[in-house]
Amino acid sequence: MSRKKNKMKKQRFSFTGKIKWLLLSLGFIVIFGLLGYTFILFGGYLIVDEEDLILDAATTIETTDGTVIGSLYHENRTPVELGQVPEHVQDAFVSIEDRRFYDHAGVDFQSVVRAVYKDIIAMDKVEGASTITQQLSKNLFLHNDKTWMRKTKEVMAATYLERQYSKDAILELYINEIYFGNGIYGVENASQRFFSKSVTDLKLHEGALIAGLAQAPNGYSPIEHPERALNRRNIVLQSMENAGVISAETRIQEQGKTLGLDVLEREANPWVESYIDLVMKEASDEFQLSIDELKRGGYQIVVNMDEMAQQIAYEKFNNEEYFPGNTEGAQGAFVMMDQQTGKIVAAIGGREYKLGDFNRVTANRQPGSIMKPLAVYGPAMMKEDYEPYSLIRDQMMDIEGYTATNYDDQYDGAVTIYDALVESKNAAAVWLLDEIGISYTKSYLDKMQLFVPDNGLAIALGGLSEGLSPLDVMTGYRAFANNGETINTFTIDRIYNQENEVAFQSEANTTEVFSPQVAWDMTEMLVRTVNEGTATSGDYSKALAGKTGTTEHPFVNGKTKDAWFVGYTPQYVSAMWMGYDKSDREHYLNGGSEYPTRLTKAILSEMDKQKPLDAAFEKPVNVQELPEPIELPDVTVAEAQYTFGGFSFLKGKLTWTGAEEERVVYHIYKDKPGVDERVGTVEGETVFIIDNVNVLKTEKYYVVPYDPLTKLEGKKSNTVELSL
Repeated sequence: MSRKKNKMKKQRFSFTGKIKWLLLSLGFIVIFGLLGYTFILFGGYLIVDEEDLILDAATTIETTDGTVIGSLYHENRTPVELGQVPEHVQDAFVSIEDRRFYDHAGVDFQSVVRAVYKDIIAMDKVEGASTITQQLSKNLFLHNDKTWMRKTKEVMAATYLERQYSKDAILELYINEIYFGNGIYGVENASQRFFSKSVTDLKLHEGALIAGLAQAPNGYSPIEHPERALNRRNIVLQSMENAGVISAETRIQEQGKTLGLDVLEREANPWVESYIDLVMKEASDEFQLSIDELKRGGYQIVVNMDEMAQQIAYEKFNNEEYFPGNTEGAQGAFVMMDQQTGKIVAAIGGREYKLGDFNRVTANRQPGSIMKPLAVYGPAMMKEDYEPYSLIRDQMMDIEGYTATNYDDQYDGAVTIYDALVESKNAAAVWLLDEIGISYTKSYLDKMQLFVPDNGLAIALGGLSEGLSPLDVMTGYRAFANNGETINTFTIDRIYNQENEVAFQSEANTTEVFSPQVAWDMTEMLVRTVNEGTATSGDYSKALAGKTGTTEHPFVNGKTKDAWFVGYTPQYVSAMWMGYDKSDREHYLNGGSEYPTRLTKAILSEMDKQKPLDAAFEKPVNVQELPEPIELPDVTVAEAQYTFGGFSFLKGKLTWTGAEEERVVYHIYKDKPGVDERVGTVEGETVFIIDNVNVLKTEKYYVVPYDPLTKLEGKKSNTVELSL
């Protein structure tokens, strides 16, 4: 009996123990389940980076008339708000990707468990069905995660997003984040790409096609695989019917339509890339917008480029005949600004320029003689001692160990500033710089933002240790083009942020450098330089003032290293440089400044054909006209005779050959022992009457032409006798 009781007791304890272990096991399962749920629930905080929720957006660059000339991006995306997306487009995505999107908490746990199990078995990432929230989590936070825990992390992130954001916010992120192939992200850019219109205007079948691309954008590309795309679109439409968002009748009608593509093919625009490079540099320097920020910030940059001028300059730069290089690789740079506003309308950073290449518009070069107006003649004429017809020395001379020679080895002894500039005389420029002082002239260069560290007389001839860029010298010459004032130049007009607010606005600021009179006088002299001086090469029939510059090659005698032309019209100021990026014995120009001069005129001529440019400069009302130089004639006295009349019964009469120029003054001299006597002056005539003649004595006379501008006499005429 006792054994039977013991046996029953043992059975009872065994049963109780099993119950206890079962309850204990269930408790552990519940605890671990709760811990797991808590881990999943709050683990998202460790995975989700709020910064990743800010989607990269492309920055567009467009002209003031709205023409888009380029884009900058890491991901080519234009984000849109969910309210801008038609409801049928939203329905298409939800129906095909996650029909229960609005009902679940972000995760279908049955599918997740199955996917985790497969990950563990395979010890690798195994694709499984995912909700929209999970897809978004994977793309935003786990795109580089290939571990077997990725699916678990995906669940954590999805759960976090569902707790922190509304369904609309999640769907908005999703349709903006999706990759649609060919470098396109987001529904807006996909709509523009395939249908050439905004997502706002998508029809039902168009929205269904785009929604169908989410699963495999390359495999279902309507451009490369139209049949697959059509089948996929029809599957999406069927899913929409199954979800109850469209009727069977609507589904059949929409499935009967063609793809209806209107593919937006953006042409490659290599002719704008130099300009875009300047835009990016200006955005960084002036507005502290880095390249990385531009590529993700979704800005709209409105620029001042003139498409006509930019394209003409680009096409002309492709013409080999304008570049006199001894071998391949001869380069050039060109920049043009609206002289009234400071807006840069065209920029060519080099031949065959590609974005990111070395932009020669901002590269320093030896400027040569284009420095003379900026560093010598402009500052000199601001002093009372000098004006265009002031005489300066033109001799080869040593000045404190520096000797300047004229390019043709011809010296006039004395020359006007006017002629020294037109003929680009080196010796005269150096002498004048020494007279006015280097510190004085650098104060003017500073006003023009031309900061040169040099302190020698070589400044007069552009012999600078660091050089100047085409952009620099263009800015300096603007002072002559517009009443003596420089202006800051800029490519960017304004910048809008993603909220379509003006974030940055360029402003034009002027600085007075020269007086309006000096600026006008310089313009008149530089017009003469183009018409009759060193800048006559090429053809351009309208108003143009300008200066050439050439630097000798350091290794090859008689060859050119840098060739320049800086010029301006009533509307524009431009600067052009030619040369090689490296200077050695194998790289030199076979010609000089005539080539950039000719090319600049060709660009202006083509612009004039498309939009007429001004034929003449208009003199400001507050300045005096600069008279043209007077060319003194060679005088020959044809006759000396007596004549009758007046109070003095007998008089002498001289007649001579002269000039048609009425401004020429003639000095009449009597030949006398010692110093000849000037007996009269005639202006604009070639006859002189001599009173009080001595008929008993033979007297000799001659005539000398005189320039009232320079106050110089010319060559005297032959000497004639007056006798009975």
